[in-house]
Amino acid sequence: MRSKQSRNNNELVSWGVFLVVTLVLSALVWAGWSVIGHRSDAPTLTLPGKGPDTSVTVGVKDMPQSLDIRANSSDAAQRLLIDNVYETLITVDQQNQLQPGLATSWKVSDDALTYTFTIADGVTFSNGHTLDGTDVVWSLQQAVTKQYADVSDLGELASITNPDAHTVTIALTSPNPTLLRALSGRLGIVYDSEAGDTDYAKQAIGSGPFTVSKFTPAQSLTLAYSGTYHGTKAKVGTITFNQYSDEAKLNEALANGSIDMAAPATASVASAANGKENLKVSEGTTTDKVLLAFNNGTDSIMSDEKVRTTFRYLIDAAAIASSQPDSGGLLGGPISPTEPGYEDLTGLFPHDMSQVQSMTSYFGSYLTTVDFVVTEQYRSMAEAIAQQIAQVPRPTVNLEVVSDQDYAKRIQDGSWELTLMSMDGTGDAGEFVDPNSIFHYDHAAAEQAYASARAATNDQEYADRMKAYARTLSQDAASDWLYTRKCFTVASSKLSGYPTALIDTRMPLGAVAKEQ
Repeated sequence: MRSKQSRNNNELVSWGVFLVVTLVLSALVWAGWSVIGHRSDAPTLTLPGKGPDTSVTVGVKDMPQSLDIRANSSDAAQRLLIDNVYETLITVDQQNQLQPGLATSWKVSDDALTYTFTIADGVTFSNGHTLDGTDVVWSLQQAVTKQYADVSDLGELASITNPDAHTVTIALTSPNPTLLRALSGRLGIVYDSEAGDTDYAKQAIGSGPFTVSKFTPAQSLTLAYSGTYHGTKAKVGTITFNQYSDEAKLNEALANGSIDMAAPATASVASAANGKENLKVSEGTTTDKVLLAFNNGTDSIMSDEKVRTTFRYLIDAAAIASSQPDSGGLLGGPISPTEPGYEDLTGLFPHDMSQVQSMTSYFGSYLTTVDFVVTEQYRSMAEAIAQQIAQVPRPTVNLEVVSDQDYAKRIQDGSWELTLMSMDGTGDAGEFVDPNSIFHYDHAAAEQAYASARAATNDQEYADRMKAYARTLSQDAASDWLYTRKCFTVASSKLSGYPTALIDTRMPLGAVAKEQ
């Protein structure tokens, strides 16, 4: 194993960056960085340890086209690689709470402009190279200079340095209360700065409990036990993910035992597996929020707050939520129960036809026709909502079920009033005040509330201010938030140690065990 211990403290990497924000270009301009010391970039790949003889096969609904999680915002790649092959500075537990990852601890200054991380000792990449603060700085440098996916989530950076091998300091020019959350995802992955010309689309050199053994784009991915892993070693020798686009074939594979698990499974796959011998169905929480979105653009009747309010009283959200097999509970606002800033807002707009009658009579002939545009997956829910709207003489609903391609164009062009969609991300409520978002929502008080939340200097302050922001959005009926989705896992009764929550975003399988 090659070591970095020969580099003394004054030979470590120190990388400073200075951010210039221009309102016209909205771009990051980096003044420069300095690298002290030089290391060989020709890695010697080492074979992973053989590990246990057991193997696990997982059926998934989507498989990435590329393993390059840096430039590619593929949810599938992130779900399969993070916590299995790659590790992040911060990680997330099954309750969506931030936990130590490669950073064993961190401190935040009172003004929230300086974050100091302690990097774990004794960690190596799967090729035998030592992982330390140099690799952390280099990884963040690459994300910024090459504008990798989601890089803006890092906020306004002033500098990133590693004063010693196990300390990394990130300095900001303004607070970013979601920086730690960003470092728990793709931006927090630590790559080997010595890996040279690695083809990240096909290979992965990480520090996790598995290595990439074989990858067939959009078809399958096999992970192998890593004997160099610094933590508790994996309990199985290989894990193979196979894509199933046909639910009937996935059900058959579960029934005949050709796969050990389906995750995340759809509600229909979970229903088909219920009661079957040797299969266990588990449910878990997600941050996936299903909403009836309103086009608040000036050319849409939904730009009128009274119209939006009318629709929220008219739509029986509780009935919709209870009728959906993937519903984890009625929502009422833009933040799910496991996200910072959640408050139960379901009481703001209960289904109330008396309120609707008074409002629709007030509008007279103003409410004429609304274009309700959805994709096939939301057809049945959209039909139920259209039937609810039909309880009043106006408006008439023009329900259009279109292809994914046509849907994307219609939504982008703004030629719609209503649509059904989901938002799956911690902290994504900020999209409602983004002037470039599909919602075209313009509300000064909401913008101010969100700006205040973004200026928070500690977690409690951020949660409290996000709560206020979410209430402002919901009271103004920016959209109609229906329910939070739950996720399903169908697994052989021989399996144990697998996650059941948040598996739509990450699926750590290092603790999975299989009875022989």
